[in-house]
Amino acid sequence: MKKIEIIGAQVDLGANRRGVNMGPSAIRFAGLSERMEAMGLDIRDRGDLIPMQGGKTRDNMRWYEAIVDVDKRLFAEVLDSLREGALPVVLGGDHSIAAGSVPAASRHYRRIGLIWIDAHADFNDENSTLTGNVHGMPLSAICGSGPDWLVDYGEDLRYVDPAKVVLVGGRDFDPPERVRLKEAGVNVFNIRDVDTLGMAEVMRRAIDIAGNGTEGIYVSFDMDSIAPQDAPGVVTPVIGGLTSREVFLACEMLAQTGRVIGIDMVEVNPILDERNKTGELACSLILALLGEMKY
Repeated sequence: MKKIEIIGAQVDLGANRRGVNMGPSAIRFAGLSERMEAMGLDIRDRGDLIPMQGGKTRDNMRWYEAIVDVDKRLFAEVLDSLREGALPVVLGGDHSIAAGSVPAASRHYRRIGLIWIDAHADFNDENSTLTGNVHGMPLSAICGSGPDWLVDYGEDLRYVDPAKVVLVGGRDFDPPERVRLKEAGVNVFNIRDVDTLGMAEVMRRAIDIAGNGTEGIYVSFDMDSIAPQDAPGVVTPVIGGLTSREVFLACEMLAQTGRVIGIDMVEVNPILDERNKTGELACSLILALLGEMKY
């Protein structure tokens, strides 16, 4: 029986709008644990991490101190979960939480692949950011391109090899990010690639890149990758996104590999949602990543 541990992170400080701190509750409310149990999974819910009140700003980085604090606690929780033989499912919160979860998996497994499904690149640092919002920086930090303080986990820090990172569904990159992604060597399949190649071919290539020569694939899924009509409850919606059918196919293909080692599901904002439509979709996508099939 597969052991799953749910870890919530009530963080909305990395974005410029509040509300995604309620994302973990919205996803749980959609029946996450009950539906996992119906699949025959062994479930443990570790509860939620809550950021400190206040927190300093650093070099125009908004809420720097509180975000770093909660990411360090999340790093420890995910690492402990992995050492206990579980597959961690991290519920965000904004995407800054990935700077805690993914490095924990990288330390535990040493060499991992990462599939980052997102409308945005999240590849800024202190110098390239246009907003100071930390949720636009975690992928850069995870890959060793800064900001270093976002992934300061001691001497045994293991950056994820950018050659084993695949960004899927991107369609709203800052100009400096395009340059930085190319320089770092991150593999990018943008929304035009999905339209041209089809999601099945994009995922075949992504799985091959992230899975070849690694101990497994970590999946970090931002709900704003999906078209706003299917996922209205996100902070930074962008028109022309992935369809619900495309993202289900992506998750099902990943599940079929048997190599998923951890999951982030982030950026669900119930304040902006329609009767928990986005929370319910996020819940269903997690289950698809864990192997649930409806047909």
